[in-house]
Amino acid sequence: MNEVKPAAPFRVGFDVDAVRAQFPILQETVHGKPLVYLDNAATSQKPEAVIEAIADYYRHYNANVHRGAHSLADKATVAFEAARRKVADFINSPKPEQVIWTRGTTEAINLVANSWGRRHLKAGDRILIPVFEHHSNIVPWQMVAADTGAEIGVIPVSSKGELDLAALENMLDGRVRMVAVTHISNALGTINPIAEIAALLAGSDVKLLVDGAQAVAHTRVDVQALGCDFYAFSGHKMFGPTGIGVLWGREALLDAMPPWQGGGEMIETVSFVDGTTYQGLPYKFEPGTPHIAGAIGLGAAVDWLSALDRDAVRLHEHALLARAVERGKVFPGLTHIGEADAAAGVFSFLLDGCHPADVGMLLDQQGIAVRTGHHCAQPIMDQYNIHGTVRASFALYNTVDEVDKLFDALSKVREMLQ
Repeated sequence: MNEVKPAAPFRVGFDVDAVRAQFPILQETVHGKPLVYLDNAATSQKPEAVIEAIADYYRHYNANVHRGAHSLADKATVAFEAARRKVADFINSPKPEQVIWTRGTTEAINLVANSWGRRHLKAGDRILIPVFEHHSNIVPWQMVAADTGAEIGVIPVSSKGELDLAALENMLDGRVRMVAVTHISNALGTINPIAEIAALLAGSDVKLLVDGAQAVAHTRVDVQALGCDFYAFSGHKMFGPTGIGVLWGREALLDAMPPWQGGGEMIETVSFVDGTTYQGLPYKFEPGTPHIAGAIGLGAAVDWLSALDRDAVRLHEHALLARAVERGKVFPGLTHIGEADAAAGVFSFLLDGCHPADVGMLLDQQGIAVRTGHHCAQPIMDQYNIHGTVRASFALYNTVDEVDKLFDALSKVREMLQ
């Protein structure tokens, strides 16, 4: 067997130790072992700056936003709307009003499917979705298609886990109304060429929705340069809190879309006689008391990420994935699932003769957190004729040494299970 020598710590342009020191949870132990957290595609850990921003809101100016006639409400409103502007700048939105707060990527996609989809889709129309999509970008479209008579078209993905652009182009007939695609696959790590997909749709009336849940922590996102019509992402996968996310959309599209949910805050007037009128963007899509602390925490996460050298971060994360691929190639009985040329953050694999759930449990006993199963991406698992994988997913605070610890632990797992 070929031995792979441990790599030197990756420090060029990026001090991973200084970053790790900002994450309290990384000092924890699991089963008496130092935590090696490799489940970042499910949720990322939170730096002290985000934790403190949320705690500061609850400690010092907890109040509901908008329309409050007191100082705490004013301060909360300022922080809440400042977070919206930070997110708008972070993704290069032309206007902050195009940033809609949601509970996460799932709700953002459901909003588009129900508001845009139910107004524009009819019997015979088609929605194109790649086979490796997360269920959150499949099921809402299936539900709306069932109610409107629209059809789902499945965009092929190669054995390497790459979207077939030529097949997509051939599928673009006059019936297609929406292409819904992930920016980075949560199951395989494939980076999709969003700008190229947008170019294929240019000049047509086909809309492009992008699930950016896995992308925002790993790459710069510029919605104008990408050319998409909608972009959705979650705070908790980019070092922010859970329960907060964003739908970005083109202003004209959002203006024309009806509200999806009703309640307080999203109304302009309510009358039993004259009916109800709605506020403009972004509030017509934000009924009820919002997740104020979540938005403030997400704003803090944006500040924290923006202060980093994102190019150095990208190189560091590339080194982590490259190390995992390198070790995986010479590890006996390991099959890497998904080997796209452009990939980020995810190393999915199987060990011969070992059930993924057993592998995950035994890794946990050694302090290593991974995820096992179908990763809410059953159709691509079906394509590979497997039930699921072990998924190690990386973030900027992970180290090459932690990748090596994963493979050292896998050696012990193989001995126990075979």
